[in-house]
Amino acid sequence: MPLFDLPPIPDLPVLEEAQGYPVRRIFCVGRNYAAHAAEMGNEVPEQPFYFTKSPANMVLTGATLPYPPGTSDFHHEVELVVALGAELFRATPQDAAGAVYGYGTGLDMTRRDLQIAERKKQRPWDLGKDVEGGTVLSPLTRATDVGALTGRAITLEVDGATRQASTLDLMIHDVPHLLAHLSGFYHLRPGDLVLTGTPEGVGPVTPGMTLTGRIDGLSPVTLTLGQAA
Repeated sequence: MPLFDLPPIPDLPVLEEAQGYPVRRIFCVGRNYAAHAAEMGNEVPEQPFYFTKSPANMVLTGATLPYPPGTSDFHHEVELVVALGAELFRATPQDAAGAVYGYGTGLDMTRRDLQIAERKKQRPWDLGKDVEGGTVLSPLTRATDVGALTGRAITLEVDGATRQASTLDLMIHDVPHLLAHLSGFYHLRPGDLVLTGTPEGVGPVTPGMTLTGRIDGLSPVTLTLGQAA
């Protein structure tokens, strides 16, 4: 018998499916929109780079997240979420495109002050990025029901005011190339999510605000920010 029970594997609802999508790992892509890299004072990377977030820290759309400890600069980032439905290892972009199970809308909430402080010291970003409750996810839509992503709008509103507005075709590295590149370093499998980066317009939020992220043709994601715990 184990010393204690672990929480169940989290899963995401899938539109028009009775069963959920169990989440195994969460990979995130940094600086995948040129305008966002510029607003943060960073160069555009030649190759994709990644960080990870814990599935245990994900919540579903509609959640209320207490303002997290240790920060005074908590930022929103809206992102396209890609869910894998097949194994990938050292894949081509063509193979990677066929391995997508579905898409969703996500929020990568970030303790920006901690992220920047650690980055300046060339340390990992975990304190800034892997926030409890800080990965907020919409239900998935199966890829076969979505079609081409080119030109779809991606936006984020805070209390009804638009903060972020772009289109998915402005991603520096598109979904097939991201998955192919990532598969050179990991044996990707069903249950793996990839958050594909955020466009420009990121900024701070404070308790009482409501965030709504949208991508054309996908379920929206909402989050209410509560008082500090």
